[in-house]
Amino acid sequence: MIRFPRAAKIALPLALVAFAAPSLSQMPSTPPGAPDKSRVTAGNYTVDGTHSMIAWRVNHLGFNDYFGLFGELGGSMTFDPANVAATKLTATIPVSKVVTVNQALTGHLLKPGADGAKPDFFGPNAADAVFTSTKVIPGADGMSATVEGNLTLNGVTKPATFTAQFVGAGVNFFNKAQTIGFHGQSTIKRSEFGLGVFAPLVADEVKLDITIDFEKK
Repeated sequence: MIRFPRAAKIALPLALVAFAAPSLSQMPSTPPGAPDKSRVTAGNYTVDGTHSMIAWRVNHLGFNDYFGLFGELGGSMTFDPANVAATKLTATIPVSKVVTVNQALTGHLLKPGADGAKPDFFGPNAADAVFTSTKVIPGADGMSATVEGNLTLNGVTKPATFTAQFVGAGVNFFNKAQTIGFHGQSTIKRSEFGLGVFAPLVADEVKLDITIDFEKK
């Protein structure tokens, strides 16, 4: 094993900080994104999976709401700020990577059915959920829209609608990508997708809170 002198142990972290300092000093003093529609450019975009996620919430026994998370979203969008109604959107949700704060619950969501029976929820080989838009209705405020489409979840496809609010656009200084972000909300009934176990003790209605950004190709 290599042993470093005490002075070196102190100097090395300081050197690393000094090395990183120029990068920090070059960072902008204000966020690169802003809720300014003039910053949005038409084109084809892909989902930034690192910063896009869906939080879901469901009422538990009538006492309180429980939360979980789907991250690492994928997908694409064709968008023109001059013709929002023509927007085409596809989003994929990796259900197999569902996250909760309780390890036992997360395990139950992905647990196989007993003795070959159907799983209570997604099971160990959960396919990605997919939403594909069929219609986009721009809001009167010019900053929002209603997005209609089809959601495929747990092997079942049903119509789904969510509201979308423009959050901000600009050029990400880290990767120089033209970026646009939205906040969305929707509500689904899990029983419609074959996931109705324990309803109504655990509510059938699931609220979805979506934060998503897209980077121009």
